[in-house]
Amino acid sequence: MKKILVINGPNINLLGIREKNVYGAQDYDALCAFIAKEAEAIGVSVDICQSNYEGEIVTFVQDAYGKYDGIVINPAAYTHYSVAILDALKGVALPAVEVHLSNVHAREEFRHKSVTAPACLGQICGLGFMGYSLAMRALAALPDEK
Repeated sequence: MKKILVINGPNINLLGIREKNVYGAQDYDALCAFIAKEAEAIGVSVDICQSNYEGEIVTFVQDAYGKYDGIVINPAAYTHYSVAILDALKGVALPAVEVHLSNVHAREEFRHKSVTAPACLGQICGLGFMGYSLAMRALAALPDEK
């Protein structure tokens, strides 16, 4: 069974409170429950973490090395400027998929550029919670490393 680490960045813990018109009314616990249920349906093991601190996210990525088969990451605001997270993703070289709940390309101009996406297999945005499921499915479908 593949092991996937889901990493959520700053303010994702405020789901259901912040900008409901952008992120919806469901809270962070609902997101975590959705991810766990989808992981079970897909047949992968999943751990979920969240931090509002860039360095802690870097540590989550680094600690994934040798323990996980892939990473689903929503760097949130760090998407747009965190070279440290980019370098960590490149450093561990685990397959990763970047996820955003909202369609970042339909929002403010500064949200259109991701500095972390080049270290990922792909980016999923604008599909809400479903983006996490699609990212886990993509990682689960990758051939096993020998």
